[in-house]
Amino acid sequence: MISNQALQNTIDGIKGISHLEIGILDSQGREIAVTAPVFSGLENTVTGFAESEADSQQSGQYQFFKVFDEDQLEYVVCVCGESDNALLVGRMAAFQIDGLMNAFRERFDRDNFIKNLLLDNLLLVDIFGRAKKLHVPATAPRSVMLIESRADREKNVLELMQSYPGNSTSDFVTAVDENNVVIVKDVGDGVREQDLMRISSSMMEYLERAGIADIRIAYGTVVQEIREVSRSYKEAKMALDVSRIFMENATIIPYTELGIGRLIYQLPVPLCKLFIRETFKGKDPEELDEETLATIDRFFENNLNVSETSRQLFIHRNTLVYRLDKLQKSTGLDLRIFEDAITFKIALMVEKYMKYMEKMNY
Repeated sequence: MISNQALQNTIDGIKGISHLEIGILDSQGREIAVTAPVFSGLENTVTGFAESEADSQQSGQYQFFKVFDEDQLEYVVCVCGESDNALLVGRMAAFQIDGLMNAFRERFDRDNFIKNLLLDNLLLVDIFGRAKKLHVPATAPRSVMLIESRADREKNVLELMQSYPGNSTSDFVTAVDENNVVIVKDVGDGVREQDLMRISSSMMEYLERAGIADIRIAYGTVVQEIREVSRSYKEAKMALDVSRIFMENATIIPYTELGIGRLIYQLPVPLCKLFIRETFKGKDPEELDEETLATIDRFFENNLNVSETSRQLFIHRNTLVYRLDKLQKSTGLDLRIFEDAITFKIALMVEKYMKYMEKMNY
């Protein structure tokens, strides 16, 4: 559970104070971390000690101490020395490692709890029971933030975010897969949408300074109870998915700003195909040329204003009217009429969504 490096750092620090050589061995006497190569050849002694009832033992110039992990012998601490000082140092080392194990175990249990919470793998009664046991507040304003990155292994986003200066002791940072990191953020009372945007921007700047590129951050709504955290996570996940279709250039994506794309994303594909056939009267929207599509986009950007659109496109007003009339004849929709314009806009988004789904299925 504890990394060998953490064990090595611990005994190196104790040696620096006590000036005694210390080793951490497994129950078979194999070295895990040592301060000097003086603990070889102790396999039989350690094995006999591990099988005995004693918690500590002296054999020759060595003092041995057991460290348990939930009644299971995990480590044997060995101190080279026969004095009372060596006995005291050994007990202190065993106590220190036991504390490290408890800290790592709690961290692992909390991480495991959060992962199962996000994935809806816990019953309601289990959520509150385990939260209480792990000292996780059941009630607190939280928002789930999902960080997507294509970073290589040399630049671990998870490790960077675990050491992020903006984290509080109430935040949880965990991994979903190799490309995503989840942060369950305790946002505090009275948080506003601009506060979540500011928090996300700070995270992005921190990762960019660390050399991480192509970052996208999505976040869900703020929830008040621990049982609702999975809902905020699903919202953040949907925000990332929807933005890939309709907001390709967005780097920070709030769930609350997905608009109609969120509704389209939840439609079944067969219903979308039926809608497209009815809207375009059996024609394929891909048949529209780039000039027509560019005209339509600019027309929508200018709130169906013919004069402003023609000015920005550097074309005569009559030319724009001709293009709109031509489109009306082929589709039956007059984009100068608000209702038809809305129908056409939704149809283009539905078509884009279907292409994305087809691509994902291949």
